[in-house]
Amino acid sequence: MNLTRDRVRSIGWAFVLTVCCALTLALTFRVNAVKSQVRLAERQIVSLQAQKMFLETEFEARSNQQQLRALNDVEFGYEAPNAGQYIEGERQLAALGKPRAPEAPAPIRVAKAAVPGEEGLPAMVSPLTGKAMAAEVPAEGARQPTDAAGLKDRLARIETRGATKE
Repeated sequence: MNLTRDRVRSIGWAFVLTVCCALTLALTFRVNAVKSQVRLAERQIVSLQAQKMFLETEFEARSNQQQLRALNDVEFGYEAPNAGQYIEGERQLAALGKPRAPEAPAPIRVAKAAVPGEEGLPAMVSPLTGKAMAAEVPAEGARQPTDAAGLKDRLARIETRGATKE
C-alpha cells in the first residue's frame, strides 16, 4: 500500500477531527451533568426556603400568643374562668335560665380546669435565631388590672402620622 503525503495528511485531519468530536461529546456530557446538579441544588434551596418560611410563620403565630398573654397581663387583667365559676348540674342551669329573645345567637359555653403546677405557656424561642420574641410574664404571675377610665382613654386614641387625635 502506497501512502502519499496528501493521503497521510487527510488521514491525520480525520483523526484530529474524530478526537475533537469525542472531546466535544465528553465535554457536553460533563456540562449537562453539572447543569443537573445545579438544578437539583436550586430545588433543594427552594425547598429549604419554603421550610424556613413555614417555621417562621409557625413561630410568629405562637409568639403572638405569648404577646397577647403579656398584653392581657399588663393592660386588661382578664383571667381565665376557674372551675368554681361553672355550674354543677342541670338544676343550677335551669335556675339561671330565661327565655331567649327572638333572633338571639346560640350561647357559647367554655370550660377549662386549672392544672396544678402549670404556670402558663412556655417562652417561645425562635428555632432560627435562638432569641425569645415574646415579652416574658413576670415571675410572681400577679396580674395588675388597669383602671377603666385610663383604659378607655388609651383605647379611644387614634394615631395618624405622628399626631394623636382623640
